[in-house]
Amino acid sequence: MTKADYYEILGVSRTATADEIKQAYRRLAIQHHPDKNSGNKQSEEKFKEVNEAYEVLSNAQKRSLYDQYGKAGVSGPGGGPQQGFGGAGFGGFEGAGGFGDAFADLFEGVFSGGGRRARASNGRNGRDLQVDYTLHLKDVMEGMEASLRLNKQEHCETCDGSGAKPGTHLKTCPDCKGTGHISQNRGFISFSQVCPRCRGQGQTLESPCPTCRGSGLTTKASTIKVRIPPGVEEGTTLRIAGAGEAGSRGGSPGDLYVTVHVEPEPGFERQGSDLVSETHIPFPTAALGGEIEVSSLNDRVTLKIPAGTQPGTLFRVRERGLPHLQARGRGDLLVRVNVDVPNRLTSEQKKLLQEFSRSLSESKTGFFRKSPGD
Repeated sequence: MTKADYYEILGVSRTATADEIKQAYRRLAIQHHPDKNSGNKQSEEKFKEVNEAYEVLSNAQKRSLYDQYGKAGVSGPGGGPQQGFGGAGFGGFEGAGGFGDAFADLFEGVFSGGGRRARASNGRNGRDLQVDYTLHLKDVMEGMEASLRLNKQEHCETCDGSGAKPGTHLKTCPDCKGTGHISQNRGFISFSQVCPRCRGQGQTLESPCPTCRGSGLTTKASTIKVRIPPGVEEGTTLRIAGAGEAGSRGGSPGDLYVTVHVEPEPGFERQGSDLVSETHIPFPTAALGGEIEVSSLNDRVTLKIPAGTQPGTLFRVRERGLPHLQARGRGDLLVRVNVDVPNRLTSEQKKLLQEFSRSLSESKTGFFRKSPGD
């Protein structure tokens, strides 16, 4: 495990708020989660470092001790802060064994005459899941409902998630007497650690379920409906609460995080909620003016071309772009006009064009430029 500073591991300042620390942890945990980096030892180690740093900095008391004494302030006889088991997700770190809170217990015992007693964990929270979903730019206009097919941990149908073989029951742990923790008194100092037999749950299995082998969970294929809002942008992450993996023995389910990717549409460039496109007009239309039709992604729009329009002119069509993601209204459609010049002319066309050119010279006006008197 690295000896790097916990703040450096999460990429936050020492004055970071609790929300900033939580956001940094979520981002790094998703990035380095073992499910996304199978076989990558470097990501696995980074995931452990991130969990360790968050376990300390998310706890106000541990963070205060860490700020004063460094890692020595939060390391106990177990050799460091408690680590989560089973690939801890965002739902907490309910480690089994170890003295993650021993140093805090020591100070509390000295000044209050007794150590604090941590609550027994009634279950383990489910892991959060992260998936990617790609949609077309046209789908951004109205939004859509996506169907995601996932393999994830769900409650075992045989034991209904209890982990106990049907017909048998959970029984109170004989070591901790149902508290989930075992206390040791050393004079006026009291230490508490998670019960190694029941792993802090306060109960043990009389006979494990044969289907899930006592875990209360089995892997199943699930279909989840996710509403993609109109105006969604590339890289937007949507949170679906409770749609992650199921918790064991009464633990809360994890959340599902869906990162949205938007495929570009040929002929359009997206700039926030605005759409930029190009169209071609013949030079008589540019010179004399007229009307043309252009595409606005899902329909056609009539665009008025004023006389004397120059090549590269950008026209704005209000409210014909994409919906704003977190506000009312829509962006604009920006149309850049390119003027087509014919490369083959008939004799009659050349004659007319020459007469036109002479008239411009006589009136001292430029090509595609209005005279001062117009």
